[in-house]
Amino acid sequence: MNFVVIGVNHQTAPVEVREQFAIPEARLAEAVKSLAAYPGIEEGMIVSTCNRVEMLARTTNGSADLQGFLRQLYGFDPEPYRKYLYEHHSRDAVRHIFRVASSLDSMIVGEPQILGQVKEAYATARAVGAVNSQLDALLTRSFAVAKRVRNETAVATSAVSIASVAVDLAKKIFGNLQGTSVYLVGAGKMCELAARHLLAHGATQIYVANRTFERAAALAEKFNGTAIPFERLYETVPNADIVISSTGAPHAIFRKEHGERFLSQRRNRPMFFIDIAVPRDIDPELNKLDGIFVYDIDDLQQVVSSHIADRRTEADRAEAIVQLEVDKFESRLQTLDVVPTIVSLQEHLETVRQAEIDRVRGRLGALTPEQELAVEALSRGIINKIMHTPITTLKSAARESSEATTVVDLVRKLFGLRDPRKAADEDATTVSAGKPGARN
Repeated sequence: MNFVVIGVNHQTAPVEVREQFAIPEARLAEAVKSLAAYPGIEEGMIVSTCNRVEMLARTTNGSADLQGFLRQLYGFDPEPYRKYLYEHHSRDAVRHIFRVASSLDSMIVGEPQILGQVKEAYATARAVGAVNSQLDALLTRSFAVAKRVRNETAVATSAVSIASVAVDLAKKIFGNLQGTSVYLVGAGKMCELAARHLLAHGATQIYVANRTFERAAALAEKFNGTAIPFERLYETVPNADIVISSTGAPHAIFRKEHGERFLSQRRNRPMFFIDIAVPRDIDPELNKLDGIFVYDIDDLQQVVSSHIADRRTEADRAEAIVQLEVDKFESRLQTLDVVPTIVSLQEHLETVRQAEIDRVRGRLGALTPEQELAVEALSRGIINKIMHTPITTLKSAARESSEATTVVDLVRKLFGLRDPRKAADEDATTVSAGKPGARN
């Protein structure tokens, strides 16, 4: 299994590092195409969320210079960030992807958003032709594993969410949320979920600003709220007690001077900012102002970490399911690896059988239909007995990854079979050489 994963996430890197690796949605398709085209990589996909940025690839021979790809993609040397990067290969890469899709590697174990994010990344990679064959099989299986985890465990039952944490923190600041107003900067799913929770706990007014006004209007309509043109952001934000920001801006859109102005307009009534964007939308300097409380995605992680123990037993059950599924997937892939050799062996021996029958047919004279059937049955029976042992051995070796390559090579040598991969390369070379203008 020539799979490899490299990336950073909420467990290995603080938000100020993750924001260096974040890829805006508008650039994701281009980045995935670059990954798939990078030397040594056959297929690729990139997941970029507020909590993780990961490159998943199938390589030509089990290795590729992914650090070199990071250098090419970001335009800076990734070496200073090496301690924050993780890298998984082969079986470990499969296990990692299964855990991510199943929300076992999430900041909030059991949260459902990550599966949707992985599916969106998969759709983007497919759309640009970066995913096919083995990587497609891996991702499709990861979705099935995630479904099984959700159906067979209670890991997602009453899962704490970013939205519910935001409500708890807001209650600590305001006492209760009755009559509070909420300002959503950005119109994504996370903002929408947070707004629903806040309204359910007493918030009464929702404002929505987004660079695309139509999206702001559509989200505001769901809550009987007010859509605000983005250019009026700074003049209208002081109307809100709670600000939830999640944009794709490459730099902070709220700085300390903005906070000072907001407090002055609000006569020093407190404001609560929740920054769920990566890169961050809110300069941490705002938190130094009396009356302004800022929580970024890493702060929220600390709040939810205490809830993880409550679901540890269910998470352990989910981990066992993932481990079993990794074994099954590995076995399936290894079996697929020997299939071309089995097919080649069957075709080779069938060719030999037909050639021998044709060679002696003249000496046999005219045969009755019954005799023809008898010759056919006899020759097929001999071929099947010859094939039985090598095919059984190949299938058995497929379950032992350490033996598979050795047995495949031995069977090919014993029966004089062409390596399907080399044959494909030779055929491609022949076709290329035969094209008009090709040099010989």
